[in-house]
Amino acid sequence: MNIYISGLSYGVNDADLTNLFAEFGEVSSAKVILDRETGRSRGFAFIEMSNDAEGQKAIDELNGVEYDNKVISVSVARPREERPSNGGRGRGGYNNSRRY
Repeated sequence: MNIYISGLSYGVNDADLTNLFAEFGEVSSAKVILDRETGRSRGFAFIEMSNDAEGQKAIDELNGVEYDNKVISVSVARPREERPSNGGRGRGGYNNSRRY
């Protein structure tokens, strides 16, 4: 089961999340998402647990709790949506409100 966690403190790392979720079952992977430019946490992460029942229990128990002085949201991860190749801006160009 893939799990999405948001609202994380910027100091939380992969090992912290592995330890937190290990209370509920076997954690296959834990990944805090980092900003490409700064290398700092973006405040969200993904956890993979091998057993769906254990993953659901972790979601039920951890959603809305305070962790590292912040209230976290925990839910089933949804598949990533495909984004348009033009960045979703529609017509393209950096100033498409310009009139000719």
